[in-house]
Amino acid sequence: MEELVLKTEGSKLQGDWHTGVEQKRITLLPGQRAVVMGAGVSGLWSALFLRSQGLSVVLSDMAPLSELDPEVVTKVKGSGVELEAGGHKDRTFMESDLVVVSPGVPQETALLQRVREKGIRVIGEFELAARFIDEPIIAVTGTNGKTTVTTMLGDLLRHAGRSVFVGGNIGTPLSAYLLSEKRADLVVAEVSSFQLETIEYFRPKVALILNITEDHLDRHPSFQDYVDAKYRIVKDMGPGDHAILNLPRLPCPVPVPPKCSALYYGLGHQEGLNAWVKESEIRVELPTSRRHSFSVSTFPLPGRHNLENLMAVILAALVLGVSSNLIQEMIGRFRPLPHRIEPVGEIDGVRFYDDSKATNVDATVSALEGFETSVVLIAGGLQKGGDYTPLKEVCRRKVRAVVLIGEASQALTTLLHVTVPTLEAKDMEDAVKKAFEIARPRGVVLLSPACASFDMFSSYRQRGDAFKRAVMRLKDAEGC
Repeated sequence: MEELVLKTEGSKLQGDWHTGVEQKRITLLPGQRAVVMGAGVSGLWSALFLRSQGLSVVLSDMAPLSELDPEVVTKVKGSGVELEAGGHKDRTFMESDLVVVSPGVPQETALLQRVREKGIRVIGEFELAARFIDEPIIAVTGTNGKTTVTTMLGDLLRHAGRSVFVGGNIGTPLSAYLLSEKRADLVVAEVSSFQLETIEYFRPKVALILNITEDHLDRHPSFQDYVDAKYRIVKDMGPGDHAILNLPRLPCPVPVPPKCSALYYGLGHQEGLNAWVKESEIRVELPTSRRHSFSVSTFPLPGRHNLENLMAVILAALVLGVSSNLIQEMIGRFRPLPHRIEPVGEIDGVRFYDDSKATNVDATVSALEGFETSVVLIAGGLQKGGDYTPLKEVCRRKVRAVVLIGEASQALTTLLHVTVPTLEAKDMEDAVKKAFEIARPRGVVLLSPACASFDMFSSYRQRGDAFKRAVMRLKDAEGC
């Protein structure tokens, strides 16, 4: 049989990319059996990709067929991929040659331990796809701001005339890119800690670590395990590669390989930064080029955390050869993404903002810091194991009252009630009405939950959409 070898050599960029670095190989035979664990969007595309390579593929999920995404079920039909719903069957896994694990699946399940003990190869979906991609990858990770930076950088590179694929943890998985006929000049990928914990060899051309604060402690055994997963993004980088790091917002030094270029940025101008903010400008000083200054007076995204995000984008664009004039032109054209401090509307002088994507404490703190006026905060949801204590100080300075929803309501009430007035709401519509009454006239209502959405909603998007609908209904009721 003809062997199928997952990518063994990277392409080259500027002469030295991947030079002298041998990737670990995975050798498969067409007709061998692969199981993809988790029938979400990344699992679906991983299964379809493996099937396109001639493997016999089973897509397995714990949920019953009736609860799977109908789009997934539709795409699987007629593809040659077998769909196994309602539980992971031992026999399916134990008779396989390869198991591909979706990001949402914990790595230390009893089934996966038995699979590894039998000597069956287990690989993450991100690692699998990245092995086949020949184009240079720009990888973005961090606790907050990943999607904003990934989107901004993709838009800027396109405007600079590059053909760009934007995906990964945002939108389209890398395996879907592999199945498309069109090839890009560059791949810009958002990468989560769940994807990074399964990588074996992954060498991006540019890696950005935006910030790291407590998050996903319901999945990672400790904060240090979470940090270690994020830092894995740089472990295989080498000559000609660039690690772009938000120095003040990282809990400990990043172990950047010695031959990889490290560029640092941050608010203020402490020693060792390559980009910083001074007055209404971002100043940049690169080792091999002249100094640059970029005005941020027309930058429309609110909050100092978005200036950090912009610095990361600027540094990545500069090392990829984008002109400073083009970067300056684009600064005023960026717009907030949905559910990220997104203006929703105004009623009787009260402005409403949807920051449903703020699923951890640091994101909510950053959002509140961006407002000059006192805010009525709507928070709460499913707890993720993080510490809510940082909310106390920012609420004391920035918040008039907190309206709480969801599972975390009691814990947040216990923490915050001595600092700021708190009240509970039965649902999103009730929360919006109560927040409006407190905020009027001429106040701000901010949905920034500091929690996951899954106790009441299917996603942060559904939660944000519910907030927007509640605001629109209130607007109609007020005759505005």
